[in-house]
Amino acid sequence: MSSNNVPETFSIPVGPLHVALEEPMYFKIDVQGETVTHVDINAGHVHRGIEYLTTKRTMYQNVVLTERICSLCSNSHPQTFAMAAEQIAGIEVPERGIYLRVVADELKRVASHLFNTALLVHLTGYETYFMHMMQVREICQDTIESIFGNRQDIGAMCIGGVRYDLDEKSIAYILSQLDRIEPEVHDIIKTYKSNGSILRRTKGVGVLTHADAIATGVVGPVARASGVDYDVRREAPYAAYDRLPLVVHGATDGDVWSRAMVRLQETLTSIDLLRVCLRDLPGGAVNINDRPDIPPGQAIARCEAPRGEVLYYLRTNDTPQPERVKWRVPTFMNWDAVCFMMQGAKVADIAIIVNSIDPCLSCTER
Repeated sequence: MSSNNVPETFSIPVGPLHVALEEPMYFKIDVQGETVTHVDINAGHVHRGIEYLTTKRTMYQNVVLTERICSLCSNSHPQTFAMAAEQIAGIEVPERGIYLRVVADELKRVASHLFNTALLVHLTGYETYFMHMMQVREICQDTIESIFGNRQDIGAMCIGGVRYDLDEKSIAYILSQLDRIEPEVHDIIKTYKSNGSILRRTKGVGVLTHADAIATGVVGPVARASGVDYDVRREAPYAAYDRLPLVVHGATDGDVWSRAMVRLQETLTSIDLLRVCLRDLPGGAVNINDRPDIPPGQAIARCEAPRGEVLYYLRTNDTPQPERVKWRVPTFMNWDAVCFMMQGAKVADIAIIVNSIDPCLSCTER
């Protein structure tokens, strides 16, 4: 404390390791006492050159490569890449295939949202409930592993449809697992609404106003928690979303708690969508059972990943390899908003605020 009782101003480094995530992201934080006054974000620590690598592999090899961009959004990347290729080639995915794309998509969304909201509980210091929430998520992870054979990179997508199918036994298994998860999510929501430890650390913390959300162009649950009513599944339907009872959840407070609640409410909606898909699953082929050449052309495709809008640009030529592949991921749009969220926040809340945007550096820096 300075002589005139005004807190000292100084800078502290946060990162590049362990800022609520296991990926390198460096913040230079200016603080006055314990209050944040300015934030500089220094990223670019994990550049892997994947966009360049896509031009050295065939279109069909890139379905495998793009799935390795990110683990939690692993299904969204190959799906959006395949959608762009299908636009260029005029490929129509069979009806059963588009429903199975939704099944893979929403199972990954449930796992992703439960993971992020569990980490938030961990950062508030509520360790026992963190372990409980991770156990609930494990039910979903077991389901994913049982259906697809892997817990993260599930290999569900292909150009022209999907690479997996469900029989009656598999459908019954998924439904039974959803019946286990749903009441647990309802209990988690009740805890988020009533637990003093969670409310004290998240309510009114890391506020992003509606105006700042528009100005920074945030997407996904971060945007919807600040009153931006936008979801790609509704605005530009793909797969089977135009025939499903999609509910888009939102809030207006724009704080850490609101972002977590949007994710938990979306988890319940994902469970509803999965049940409808499995009930109405049409018969027929799951893919076109062919690997046609993709002609020269260009296309843009987008989907709603768990973190928000994923956008792919694809340009092809006369070779089996694409001429250019470029993607824009949710964290690229969302991390600038952290500067607004941290203004006036306490140092102890930095990790909680960073976690609330559900950042993924691997797909952002690619």
